[in-house]
Amino acid sequence: MSSRILTALALGSALLLTAPTYAQKAPALPGSKSTAAVTGGTYQADPGHTLVRWTVDHFGFSPYTGLFGGVTGTLELDPKNPAGAKFDVTIPVAGVATASSALTAHLLRAPKEAGGKPDFFGADPAPARFVSTRVVVTGKDRGKISGNLTLNGVTHPVTLDATFYGAGKAPAAMGGKENVGFTARGTILRSQFGVAYAIPLVSDAVQLEIAAAFAK
Repeated sequence: MSSRILTALALGSALLLTAPTYAQKAPALPGSKSTAAVTGGTYQADPGHTLVRWTVDHFGFSPYTGLFGGVTGTLELDPKNPAGAKFDVTIPVAGVATASSALTAHLLRAPKEAGGKPDFFGADPAPARFVSTRVVVTGKDRGKISGNLTLNGVTHPVTLDATFYGAGKAPAAMGGKENVGFTARGTILRSQFGVAYAIPLVSDAVQLEIAAAFAK
């Protein structure tokens, strides 16, 4: 290799070593994982960012998942007394969504005979409602939320394992409200709520995974 090429390579390396670097600083997220960011008060459920995902076993071949959105309701929260939190939320069952248009239609299909019972929710089903009765703190950012779930006109107690997700103030462009979010998991038996179609080919047990967002 010629001395001219070696000199050029050396100069190029020197320039790379001495050139300033411009690190891109990522913007800070409005939400914090610290529970210290939670403020007390009455929050409203954010219907556009609160989802209830349900999963059943389908014929033993695979899990099948659907969604409920458009959740409304309130959360009363005092960070100094998390065990005193109160949830009262309503889930519009008529807005159920699945990956299959045929299945979604079946879930909301009226009974074939007048006065008969629908296979699932039927046409124009009433919203479901969950009202908490007790909150037990099990860790720094975890707890168990017990309450009554009314679905398909039937009420049964349900307990959810909840985890604090984040809190903080939204940017001014997004309303500037105080926000708090949680995730939760639980299991219900659909037969207890009068939805027993195709059991056991489609499981009685329904796994619930909830992403809940509230704004004050």
